[in-house]
Parts: sequence; structure tokens; C-alpha cells
Amino acid sequence: MASTTDTAPPGPAAAGAPAPPVPDDPATLKVVPARHYARWVAAVAVVVLVAQFTHGLATNPVWEWHVFRDYVLSETIVRAVWVTLQLTAYATVLGFLLGTVLAFMRLSRSPVLQTVAWTYIWIFRSIPMIVQLVFWFNLSALYDRLGLGIPFGPVFWSVDSNSIIGTIGAAVIGLTLHQAAYAAEIVRGGVLAVDEGQLQAAAALGIPRLRQIRRIVLPQAMRAILPTAGNEIIGLLKGTSVVYVMSIGELFYQVQVIYGRNGRVIPLLLVATAWYVVLTSLLSVAQYYVERRYARGADRTPLRRARRFVRTLRTAAAQRHRPVVPIKPLGDIR
Repeated sequence: MASTTDTAPPGPAAAGAPAPPVPDDPATLKVVPARHYARWVAAVAVVVLVAQFTHGLATNPVWEWHVFRDYVLSETIVRAVWVTLQLTAYATVLGFLLGTVLAFMRLSRSPVLQTVAWTYIWIFRSIPMIVQLVFWFNLSALYDRLGLGIPFGPVFWSVDSNSIIGTIGAAVIGLTLHQAAYAAEIVRGGVLAVDEGQLQAAAALGIPRLRQIRRIVLPQAMRAILPTAGNEIIGLLKGTSVVYVMSIGELFYQVQVIYGRNGRVIPLLLVATAWYVVLTSLLSVAQYYVERRYARGADRTPLRRARRFVRTLRTAAAQRHRPVVPIKPLGDIR
């Protein structure tokens, strides 16, 4: 009779014995962070270049920082800065008022208004600003007198054009008409960004057209208008330097006059640069707060996004410290 040998049947490993590693098991893989060598080299190169430029600013005698300190807050420069701010303010307010009118003319259903507005924008965006300024500066050569009367008829009242449009007036007119062409397209783009259904709902409620524009369209359009408008105003601030061709005592013209007398070109240009940087920074801060006001209810500002990010981190930290309750299998529930 054949004897049988008692052998254990194949099956799982004995209790307590470690399980053999499974090939390609994610738990056994070694995680190696990605190494961005090109990014490190680029960062080092940028840091070296910035350090070299800063060292040159501090040690190169050509910059003449003592001359910069003498003129940056001088009375002549401060008055020139005030003239620059006045030109920017006048051209901004008048340009955007005229630009808003032109924008709604382009959006109107009248082909005459659309054609006139489109032609204005086309012409004034095609002509360089310096050409427009020189043209308005020499307006008296074209019209020696300006008056009021019946079109194509007698004139009841007239005045010398030089007495009513001076140098500052010609600069403001040129800057305003140039700015209005760009402001019109900015406002038109913001209005088109508003959903058409809101106007239809307002019309169904019987709200007058002017009130629809003032209370519904423009407040929503401002979110799309403000970033581009702020950039345009900053460009206008720097563009006022073009009026030096009219011998107006704005910042760049006064800097030219001073370094034309003493020959200190580099430090005087640094004076103008510093003032333009300061004024641009102030306009950028003002733009940020205006955008934040019109972005209420939307996480579009950096401060709101930062607050949302902090709240997300706090929520994630609270969930990590929360005790984990083990889930019992369905068979153990009694």
C-alpha cells in the first residue's frame, strides 16, 4: 500500500510573515524631485547681471548722484512736474468724456453717427501725436479769428485765435483729441463685454435707455474698461513729454533746458526718470484701488486671491489635524 506524504497546500503566507514586494509597486518606488538645471543657470545669470548693474550705479562717477540730489526736488523741477500733472489730468478727463460719446456713437443704430465716429477714430489714430500738437500750435496760421454765427452765413461774434487758444490750450486740445480716439475703443470694448440679455431685461422692465446705460451697462463695463484705461492714462502721462516741441515748461522740457545750460545730461535725465517712475507708481496704486472697488463680489484682485489662498491653506491644515475614524467593514456591523 502506497504511503502518502502530508504536504501543506499552496496558499497565502503564514500570518505575520512580510509580504514579498510587488514589482512596480508605487509604495516601493523612490521619488526623486525634478532638477531644473536650465532654470538654475538662468536665475544665477540674472542675479549676476542685476548685481553688476547695481554696482555700476553705485560706483560709476558718470551718474553724478550729487547733481541728482541737487535737482530732483528743486523748485523748477517741481513746477514742471505740476505742469505735467495738469496736462495729464485735463487730457484724461476730456479725452475719456469725448471718447465715451464717440463709443456710443459707434454703437448707435444711426449710420451717420457710426460713420462720423469711425472716421474720427481712424484719422486721429493714424496721425502721430507730435504732428497733431504742432498743427494745433499753428492753428492761427490757418484761422486767424474764431467766431460764432449762422453756418455758412454771417458771423455775430469773433475773437483772435491766439487770444483764445494759447500754448497750453493747444497742448490740451491736441492731447485730448488724440486720447479720445483710443478712449472710444476702450469704452466700446467694455460695453460690448456686458451681456446683451441684461439690456433686454432692463428694457422689459421699462427702464429708460439713458438709465440703462448709467446704472446697468457702465458699472459692469468698468471691470473691462479699467485695466486698459489705466494703462492708457499711464501712457498719456509719459506722452506729455512730446509737448516739449511747443516750449511748454513740463518735466522733460525743463530737464532739457537745465542740462543744456550745465551739460549734466545723465543726472538730469535720471531726475526725469525718477519723477516719471514715482508718478507712474502712484497712478498704478490708484488704479488698483479703483479696480478693487468695481471688482466687488469677484476674486479678481491680488488681495482677494491671497485671502482665498490663505483660507484654503487653513482649511487643509484643519483637515490634516482632524482624527481619522476607521471605517468598519459591513460584515462587522452588528
